[in-house]
Amino acid sequence: MRQLSEKLYFIRQQPRIPVLLLLLFALVSCDGTDSNPIQRVDSADRLSDSELQQIQQQPAEKSPDTYYFGFDLRASPQEDVAQYLPFLNYLERVTGYHFKLHFTPKGSSAADELGKGITQFAAMGASSFLHVQSHYGAKTLVRGLNQAGKAEYQSVFVVAPDSAIRTVSDIKNHRLAFGNRDSTQGHLIPRIMLSEKGISLDELAAYDYMRSHLSCAEAVVSGKYDMCGMQDQLAKKLASEGLVKIIYRSRYYPSSGIVVSKSVPDEVVARVKQALLDFEPQGKDSQNLYHWDRTEMARGFVSSSESDYDPLRQWSSRFGFLHEHYAPEYAQTHEAEHTK
Repeated sequence: MRQLSEKLYFIRQQPRIPVLLLLLFALVSCDGTDSNPIQRVDSADRLSDSELQQIQQQPAEKSPDTYYFGFDLRASPQEDVAQYLPFLNYLERVTGYHFKLHFTPKGSSAADELGKGITQFAAMGASSFLHVQSHYGAKTLVRGLNQAGKAEYQSVFVVAPDSAIRTVSDIKNHRLAFGNRDSTQGHLIPRIMLSEKGISLDELAAYDYMRSHLSCAEAVVSGKYDMCGMQDQLAKKLASEGLVKIIYRSRYYPSSGIVVSKSVPDEVVARVKQALLDFEPQGKDSQNLYHWDRTEMARGFVSSSESDYDPLRQWSSRFGFLHEHYAPEYAQTHEAEHTK
């Protein structure tokens, strides 16, 4: 078997080879012990789960001519990587710069990796951006356009199809799963939704943080939790398959995008930003992309500014998130301090 670095390089140079796996929206999670089996379309050059774990533990090999690209985990590492590698091929072709995908090691976050200069660019949600901006001075470049051509998204609350929970208020005295604690759609916006309904965390029987939107949904399907706060597009797909039921949608908030470290030279930033704005994933640049329509950037990007995130920045400050440092690992399950 070729070394992991060689395999990654080979995959990046062979965009027509099926990359990693085809996730047929079976509920999977590399973090859960009760995951349903992953359905795969195998390739001789697909990275296995164990290889992905090894990569996550390895530091990136630095090169002065290479820019490293990090990402917030969305679905599963396999699915996310399969989507980002062809996208980085596009950036290389258009900008002339060399890009490598960076796996965030356990115990760190995509925001901190970018802030510390380990990566120079990253795809991340508003919560991660607000953290890396306030702590490290990073800048937002672009925001993703969804299938409707809007640079905004929602969070939703989902329950099991046969659940007796019908409204957000019904979650009182029940168990609630959030996504990653650094996630906008998986944590920040669900917290806003609860606050707007006058529900505090103390009114829950228990709550916990999952590592991804997919593992959050899986927690509901497995019966470990009664409700999950997650991103709208994946929830819509899972609901269409009869796996979950959406009971509430948030208002719209600025979507995820691409963020850059303050250390990147201005001329590099300008060239990469223009390439992102010129990206046409449903047009001239669609060839070799992998399920890009399932991302939050299905129709490409629009320019973004810090002021776009003012509403979420205000909520983050209100919750105290911008003054805390979150590790992206599972937090200990929180038992609410009240008597049922």
